[in-house]
Order: sequence, then structure tokens, then C-alpha cells
Amino acid sequence: MARRSLLAWGLAAALVAAAPVSAQRASLAERIAAIEQQAANNQGNVDLLNQVNQLRTEVQSLRSQIEELQQQNEQLKSTGRSQYLDLDGRLERIEGGATAPAGTSVPATSPPAAPAPSSRTAVDAAPIVFGDAGLLAGGGDERAAYETAFDALKGGRYADSARLFQAFLQAHPTGSYAPNALYWLGESYYVTQNYGPARDQFQALFDRYPTHDKAPGALLKVGLSQYGLDELDAAEATLGRVATQFPGTDAARTAADRRRAIEIGRLR
Repeated sequence: MARRSLLAWGLAAALVAAAPVSAQRASLAERIAAIEQQAANNQGNVDLLNQVNQLRTEVQSLRSQIEELQQQNEQLKSTGRSQYLDLDGRLERIEGGATAPAGTSVPATSPPAAPAPSSRTAVDAAPIVFGDAGLLAGGGDERAAYETAFDALKGGRYADSARLFQAFLQAHPTGSYAPNALYWLGESYYVTQNYGPARDQFQALFDRYPTHDKAPGALLKVGLSQYGLDELDAAEATLGRVATQFPGTDAARTAADRRRAIEIGRLR
């Protein structure tokens, strides 16, 4: 009887001792499951953040394309107005010549020349990576200043746009709109045939932001500015680089056409 009691007591003690071990195993399994769930949530957050950053970059790229189209549209309007004024002036001279008394000369008229922008170059700093999330979340002052300068460019006020883009780059040298500002500063010079300053701004953009979506157009404009400066050897070499470095792009096709024109001109 005593032996049975000892055995029963021993079995009960073993069960009591084993219970905490089982509970510990269950607790450990729950902790592992919780850690795995937390890791999965963290990975999901990382994926979501990457998607948000990618969308921001795509929005910035689309904005640049819209600006490019708007500027092209404004240039077409400006060209149409200039052609109309030129034609109207010619008609007036012809009509005036037909009715003027003999020996009277009619002075020629021409559209007023566009004011030349300042030749002062913009102050720039070290390049940044396009699409950086911190920069894309920049304050409204940068965007407002950029849009003010761009509105001047769209309105054909090229001297004002050059001055405003210079001021923008001085105030926001590493801002998210700095590459675009460099491009449009160069364009402000280019459309008024200030090819030297234009070349410098386009070259600065290409050197500092070689992976930016405006890099092909900037290098193309470097070549076209060199052509405007009658630096034909340099222009031909630069236009060749555009076709080599950015094959299949609009910039490459335009560069190839201009390069062929230079080659044909050399043969004449």
C-alpha cells in the first residue's frame, strides 16, 4: 500500500514539473509566430514605401513632360505671331510702296527684338538623386518660385524667366526642381539666341544630373547651341554623343537629323 502511494505521489510530481515546460514551449511558439508576423508587416511597409516613392518619381516625370509640351505649344504660338507680323509688315511695305510718291522711300519695319537676358550664370551645388523622397516632399515655397519662373517662360518673357530661374537656383540649388530649372534657364537663353549662356546651362544640367529625364534634351541643346555659335566640329561631336548615349529617343532622332545637315553643309 505504501509502495502504491509512493508511485502515485511520484507520478503526480512529474506531471506538475512537466506542466511549466509545456507552457514554456507554447509561449515560445507564440513569440516566434508574433515575430514572424511583425517581420511580414515590416516587409509590407517597405514595399508600400517603395511604391509611393516610385509613384512620386513618375508624377515628377509626367510633370516635366507636360511642361515640355506646354513650352512647345507656346513657342509654336510665338512663331505664328512672329510670322503673321512679318507678313503683315511686308504687305504694308508693298502697299506703301505702291502708293508712295515717286522718290519717296518707305522705311522697313520689323518686329521688336526680344530683350537679351542677363549673362550672369546660375549658382549651383552638388547634384542630388532625382526622385529622392525627402526632396519630393519639399515645401511649397520652392514649387511656387519654380512655377512663377516657368509662367514667365510660357508667356514669352524670356528676360524675366532667366532672372527668375537664376534666383530660384540660388535659393534652391539642390531642390527637387533644380534640374528642370537649369533646363528652362538654358531654354530662356536659347530662344533669344544667347547660345553661349544657353550651352553652359544645358551642359551643367547634363553633367550634374546625367540620369535625369531631361538629360537627353540637355545634351541635344548643347550641340544645337554649339551649332548656333558656329562651333561645327564640337556640335557634330556632341550630336553624335546624343545618338550614341540615348538611342531610340526623340533627342537622338533630332540629333541625327541635325548632324546629317552639318555633314551635307560641309560638302557644299
